[in-house]
Amino acid sequence: MDILQKLNNNQRRIGLTGGIASGKSTITNFIKENKNIPILDADNFSRELTEPNTYGYKKILNYFGNKIIDHKNNSERVINRNLLRKIIFNNLESREWIEKLLHPLIKEKMIEECSKYKNNQTILLVIPLLFEAKFEDICTEIWLVKCPKELQKKRLITRDKISEKEAYESINLQISFEEKRKFSDIILDNSDDQNKWIKTIRELL
Repeated sequence: MDILQKLNNNQRRIGLTGGIASGKSTITNFIKENKNIPILDADNFSRELTEPNTYGYKKILNYFGNKIIDHKNNSERVINRNLLRKIIFNNLESREWIEKLLHPLIKEKMIEECSKYKNNQTILLVIPLLFEAKFEDICTEIWLVKCPKELQKKRLITRDKISEKEAYESINLQISFEEKRKFSDIILDNSDDQNKWIKTIRELL
């Protein structure tokens, strides 16, 4: 059976996406606090699918070797995610390999979780790489967070403690806002005044 058949065709599945450090977490937290709808987060699934002894973990360890193990954690051989992020950031082949491994696993997990909430009229799917990973077919509508590159850059430097050059490179690795906008239904403007997107969300949910 095609896994997409597990989805409820009458259900509203909102795909929330946006560039790195655009404010998706802030918007997600607002919805969590103000709206009683299930929220499924692709980043959480990614972490679950790469926990020790999972299929994803074994494949990643086999590919990258012990150098990606966090040796500060003595209880379990957990993956050092910051180190792994740096490796794939600087190596296109490794980045494409891990995306090819994880994106289908995350998509399958998200569909399985959606099916658990098939009686809920609305679900929010938080998917940072929605377009890059081709998750459009599981969403009934797509909400895109708008944020100027300069603001993204400042947030990213502060959050990840990286250089300005690294911040720009991280932003430019993703599909541009202008390109994503063509395929999105709603734009949530998180440029400066958050009242803009709060007003939009209250009108739509």
